Amino acid sequence: MTISTGALVLFSGGQDSTTCVAWALQRYDRVETVGFDYGQRHAIEMTVRPGVLASLRTQSPDWDRKLGEDHVIDLSLIGKISDTALTSNVEIAMLENGLPNTFVPGRNLLFMMVAATLAYRRGLNVLVGGMCETDFSGYPDCRDDTMKALQVTLNLGMATRLKLETPLMWIDKADTWALAESLGGAALVDLIRTDTHTCYLGERGTLHDWGYGCGTCPACALRANGYAGFRQQRNAAA
Repeated sequence: MTISTGALVLFSGGQDSTTCVAWALQRYDRVETVGFDYGQRHAIEMTVRPGVLASLRTQSPDWDRKLGEDHVIDLSLIGKISDTALTSNVEIAMLENGLPNTFVPGRNLLFMMVAATLAYRRGLNVLVGGMCETDFSGYPDCRDDTMKALQVTLNLGMATRLKLETPLMWIDKADTWALAESLGGAALVDLIRTDTHTCYLGERGTLHDWGYGCGTCPACALRANGYAGFRQQRNAAA
């Protein structure tokens, strides 16, 4: 189903956000993307973004027609005011508050606020993000309640009717791989496997069956386990 409206997708260059771009391209007539350079340790994700978008265009003439401008926003202030394993070269560990030190406080809140401002200027009325409450590390800014509250706040503060869409909110990583397959077939799954980046350490030396990465950080573990589950589901259905 295609909806005659425009969407802005928060696109990091990773598996989840790439799946969200494909999801938006199936639903909306006009899709733009935005990425944030915040001094992330895995800055390689910013490097792969243009190639992923170029590959998405080759998936179908319809996607090529719908996919519009990509925007890159400098949010380096996040790295300057936070001290986390995603913005500093420190070992990934759990904190006393029960959250991993990969949690960047306020990151998704700021991302959505800046994206809403950009969408306002670009005449886009849907924001799409890859936040997920099923397969995540307990990040409070990935919760459905957070996104719903943020939608209300943004619309009150900007006098808009923006809609925040989170298509991955209630599915796990295996289902995210399956969603990609349902959207773009084996070609999209292979694109995500080989072109996108998820690894927190920025490792792209070895191509595993699930993609590039160190294979040991939490992001790689989620992606690898999800891919294994996806393959099992496919084999069971065959």
